[in-house]
Amino acid sequence: MLVQIKTDNHIEGSARLQDWVRDEVTDSLERFTPQLTRAEVFLSDLNSHKNGAIDKQCTVEVHVARLDPIAVTKDAGSLEAALNAALSAITITLDSRVEKMHAKKGRTPMGGVPE
Repeated sequence: MLVQIKTDNHIEGSARLQDWVRDEVTDSLERFTPQLTRAEVFLSDLNSHKNGAIDKQCTVEVHVARLDPIAVTKDAGSLEAALNAALSAITITLDSRVEKMHAKKGRTPMGGVPE
């Protein structure tokens, strides 16, 4: 699975940040790896130079084989909290989508012969 990390112009996309995000994404989505082709992470600072309680945003978009891309966006007070919230939400969404995808494979049509 390819992991791409993008930041806005208010967050320094250092190698350390890139490595940390890549490790978090890989660990969180490990069980979905066979179905995933790519994961994109977008990190941004909503208030740029101003301080705010919830001013960091993380969007995680995953590309699943044979499905449309799935994306979630979460806001938090820190990049770590925003990333963790987004990864948690995308994991729940992937659980549901992948489960539905597997359920369709074993269904029996009206003719009685499994597909």
